[in-house]
Amino acid sequence: MTAGFGPSALATPANGITIARLAATPFLLYVVLRSSPSYGALAFWFLISCTDGLDGWLARRQGTTRSGAFLDPLADKFVVLGAMAALIATGQFWWVPVAIIAAREIGISAYRASVGRHGVSVPARPLAKAKTVVQDLAVGFAVMPAVGTKHPGFASAWLWAAVVLTVWSGALYLIDGARSATPSGTVDAM
Repeated sequence: MTAGFGPSALATPANGITIARLAATPFLLYVVLRSSPSYGALAFWFLISCTDGLDGWLARRQGTTRSGAFLDPLADKFVVLGAMAALIATGQFWWVPVAIIAAREIGISAYRASVGRHGVSVPARPLAKAKTVVQDLAVGFAVMPAVGTKHPGFASAWLWAAVVLTVWSGALYLIDGARSATPSGTVDAM
């Protein structure tokens, strides 16, 4: 495989998909607020969730970029936390688990940015990717008519599972960051 884009590239297909996902999020939130649970909200959520995997696949195939490394997690957080906030507004999610998830997402993003300025890279672990999938499933189940209307506890159970994975993966980021930084502030070759 030959990388098509260098690390400083901005205009890449992967970044284009990420920007489109960000741009579509207000429309998703409108649909969730107006008609959730509904098959329209579910279809929109499914489409936006799938684009997260698509932009990552394209980036790995065509070359990862610094801009993509910044934009993709930002888009993930914007989409998921926005959808969860809309589900709080519609009474489908309780605010406490969403607040825990939001606090972790904001805190770890700030932490990664802070240690990144000192040359420490804290890459995503498989658990963090699983956390994202479980968060997506929690939202998906909440907007799915058969679950969100008749079995809302099922979506809530997935939300709490997402909380556990979110906190756990956040703790691992802190541990990884501490292990990667040497006293001189450089990165170990782990």
